[in-house]
Amino acid sequence: MSTVKDRVCNLERTLEEYIKNVGNSQMQTERELRVLKQEMREFKDEMRWFKDEMREDRQKIYKKWGEIANKMGTVVEDIVAPNIPSIVKQYFHGKEMEFYALRVTKRDLKDKANSREFDIIAVFDDKLLINETKTTPRIDYIDVFKNTLSEIYDYFPEYSGKKIIPIFSSLYIPDKIAMYLTKIKIYAMAMKDDSMELLNYEGIAANQDQTRN
Repeated sequence: MSTVKDRVCNLERTLEEYIKNVGNSQMQTERELRVLKQEMREFKDEMRWFKDEMREDRQKIYKKWGEIANKMGTVVEDIVAPNIPSIVKQYFHGKEMEFYALRVTKRDLKDKANSREFDIIAVFDDKLLINETKTTPRIDYIDVFKNTLSEIYDYFPEYSGKKIIPIFSSLYIPDKIAMYLTKIKIYAMAMKDDSMELLNYEGIAANQDQTRN
């Protein structure tokens, strides 16, 4: 028959074994958690890289799409034009457009020997939207568009009381070009995700606030 002393010894050994097993189990769990955290970090890094790659690939696709569409002569009709009504509502809170047309050819009433084609004209509320679309956004194209804007009422005297909303569009607009457009207060419209957006709307709004102040 075991004595009390023997039972105490057995209990101590059992307790020591239990503590040892718990310690080993805890160490194993901590190792597994460290491995899991490392794998999560690596997964997040891979996803970030994947998203960056997808974004870069998307921009390349938009640029190539624009080049192909331009060769086919459909860049305005097929890509830019369908986005104008939503741009009017989203950014300028326009309701219904009074007039909306593509490739409008107008004569300069001050000099009838001159005429010009406008890619898109949209009239709504107290505003006149003028859109210029180019597959390759270049500074010289933008400067020509800017100069034309100063004479816009010579072509459209019937809208002389309306505020001009100038938009320069392309499927892809580099940051440098967008910054230049912001500086001269012309909106830059390009593809972003699955639709076209004004890339510098907030920048132009900020410049206008500073001018008022």
